[in-house]
Amino acid sequence: VGLFETLETGSPSVEYLLMQWSKQLLLNSQLLQLHVPQVYGQQQQLTTNGPSQKCNVAGSVKIACGEPGLNATHCEAINCCFDGQYCYYGRTVTVQCTRDGQFVLVVAKDATLPRLSLDSVSLLGENGPCGPVDSNAAFAIYQFPVTACGTHLGAHLVYENKMTSSYEVGMGPLGAITRDSYYELYFQCRYYAMSIGALTIRHYANDPPLPVVAPGPLRVELRIGNGQCATKGCVEGEAAYTSYYKDTDYPVVKVLREPVYVEVRILERSDPNIVLTLGHCWATSSPNPFSVPQCPYKDDRYLTTLVPVERSPAVPFPTHYKRFVLKMFAFVDTTSMVYIHCSTAVCHPSNPQCRSLAPPESAVVSSGGVVFIEMA
Repeated sequence: VGLFETLETGSPSVEYLLMQWSKQLLLNSQLLQLHVPQVYGQQQQLTTNGPSQKCNVAGSVKIACGEPGLNATHCEAINCCFDGQYCYYGRTVTVQCTRDGQFVLVVAKDATLPRLSLDSVSLLGENGPCGPVDSNAAFAIYQFPVTACGTHLGAHLVYENKMTSSYEVGMGPLGAITRDSYYELYFQCRYYAMSIGALTIRHYANDPPLPVVAPGPLRVELRIGNGQCATKGCVEGEAAYTSYYKDTDYPVVKVLREPVYVEVRILERSDPNIVLTLGHCWATSSPNPFSVPQCPYKDDRYLTTLVPVERSPAVPFPTHYKRFVLKMFAFVDTTSMVYIHCSTAVCHPSNPQCRSLAPPESAVVSSGGVVFIEMA
């Protein structure tokens, strides 16, 4: 009977094993219990001479088993050999199943007498990752997903494969002769639902975008609505924002104390996670937003009224808009021209200060000239 060592997990806790060799092909793998249903062959057992025969591996061909610093107890628990400093694979066929669904097969040339021909080792499947991932003169190492290389899926997540090693027949003066062993090994990985693993997904929102500072990647526009009610029952405040003055329409003429419908919006953006905020809005008698006098000031009694913005086909992102109505300018002279300005910023809604006034470094947007006349 061909030699095979069965991996055992022992207690309910499962040992973690980091399989390593010269190319470090396995990372953070966890061994599960392995079942070997059938072993065929006519070879002699190497265990007749005890563990020392299995662990008698030349230093030049030793392959590391386990993570660095593994002690003798843990090394033997995963069916490997320990020489006082080094945990390594013995002269046997070692099959391991990992928690992440991988077969690990380490085949020693000296697993049987006569020796195996490592070049003849094959699996059920011949394509994909079914060839050895590493080898030396004494060992061949295979690693492949449990669903690959012709693996058969049984009930209750049982994966089964077969390793075969054939022999070469040489012709001599006295007839045919072979010095290799024919070896077949059926092996399985059985995965049991013994525990429940929790999967936690954390979504980290992007950092809030920086305030818009002119010039910058965000464009903000201030415009004045000129929509008119055309049907009975129409609400003037809603109709006003259905159309707007164009640049070529300025300066526009308004009657003193007539409502001025102002809209500030973000241009060319489709990100629903940004919010337009207004610091404050004021009017000047010149295009320079920092000129004086300015309105409103602390003694003004003509305050602005904010207008809620609802989602609609024309406004797919309501947070990109701010609307308000002006009813003031009683202090201006007849036929005076004024310009409306607003300080703006863009922030992320997760920011607690997003709804607060725009900071001093906000961008300032302005309207074209508005001429106010007083009707007799």
